[in-house]
Amino acid sequence: MKIAFSPCPNDTFVFHAWAHGLIPGAPKLDITYADIDITNGLAVSGEGPDVLKISYAALPWALSDYALLPCGGALGRGCGPLVLTKTKSNDPTGLTGKRVAVPSERSTAYLLFRLWASQQVPGGVGEIVVMPFHEIMPAVRDGKIDAGLVIHEARFTYPDFGLHLLADLGSWWEADTNLLIPLGAIIAKRSLDLEEITGWIRQSVQYAWDHPKVSEEYILHHAQEMSLEVAQAHINLYVNDFTLNLGDEGYEAVFALLNRAAEEGLVPKVDYEKLKARASN
Repeated sequence: MKIAFSPCPNDTFVFHAWAHGLIPGAPKLDITYADIDITNGLAVSGEGPDVLKISYAALPWALSDYALLPCGGALGRGCGPLVLTKTKSNDPTGLTGKRVAVPSERSTAYLLFRLWASQQVPGGVGEIVVMPFHEIMPAVRDGKIDAGLVIHEARFTYPDFGLHLLADLGSWWEADTNLLIPLGAIIAKRSLDLEEITGWIRQSVQYAWDHPKVSEEYILHHAQEMSLEVAQAHINLYVNDFTLNLGDEGYEAVFALLNRAAEEGLVPKVDYEKLKARASN
């Protein structure tokens, strides 16, 4: 079975057991490790693999071919993207007309940023520059861009680059809506046995929780020189009960984000029933 997900610790933690043949009855995985901007593109190309980790922001474009699975993704509280600058400021109006780097134009981080900026940045920001997320902080530090939208372990490492927090978009979203923050989704082709795939992923998640040390070597191998402490903090932040089961609270948060974005013309409108439907028809 072909699958694509990022080399980030939360994804390698979730899929370690399945990737290493530790889930009884699960097929062997043919894995592509790719940045979220690449997997988002694969999801909407019509030529993507069987299973994908994508941004929730890209989901509206993928739902014709793929179904959202109720497990394996990243959704929670206190885990949102950050807006960072080189100079210390808590005034978002300073971003008016500025150059901002983002990890993907169809990332949830960028979607949250656009919703936030429509409220907080009069006149809007200037140029948006898409770059791999690990290049964003050095670019802000070196003055190549004015601000950076960062995700993942950057929450823990941005002070090492001499950067400052302008806004925590997760905190803004939670205060504005009192809902969870939907970040990354697992999707599978509607033509497949979605119940089976859901079961294999849940077993893989549970195995990771039951045997946390077994996956360390695999996680660190793909973690781009990240320390074990940062990798573990990353996992603790993004792998939670909603990774095992989205539940009604998770689906409500996802639909609220996409519906609000659709109302502002940022994504196609999504039908709630189609969002939850996991059958091939």
